[in-house]
Amino acid sequence: NCASQEQAIELLEKAKQHLEGVKDGGLVLDGTFVGFVLMTERGAAMLYELAISSSSCVCCRLSPQQKRKLVELVRRFNVRGITLAIGDGANDVSMLQGAHVGIGIRGKEGNQAVQASDVAISQFRFLVPLLLCHGRRAYRRVAVFL
Repeated sequence: NCASQEQAIELLEKAKQHLEGVKDGGLVLDGTFVGFVLMTERGAAMLYELAISSSSCVCCRLSPQQKRKLVELVRRFNVRGITLAIGDGANDVSMLQGAHVGIGIRGKEGNQAVQASDVAISQFRFLVPLLLCHGRRAYRRVAVFL
């Protein structure tokens, strides 16, 4: 639980110290914490560095705008990187639109994510073939074209 920007920065510094030298460390972030961290440039930079250095990062209870801001954070600090967002509901639309590639999953929450995405799949299990097979083929086609 985080109550201020200062406390959020302090928690990030503690997490950085704790994860130093840990091979498979991860992060779990909630919406309140992300909101405080993204208010300052220093906090955003620290969050990016910590997230990149950890093997996994799970975010929960985020607003749609916070999801988009996290995607934009990665785009800002990693200019050469390509971002991919995956969503299945209306609350994921802004995140899908903020990423380079948006994948919408058709589900119980409606079709808003599918309509806002670049690629749509009907089930989550189709994601692996989409990325590993079709993604590789598309990359090779572009490489040969150039």
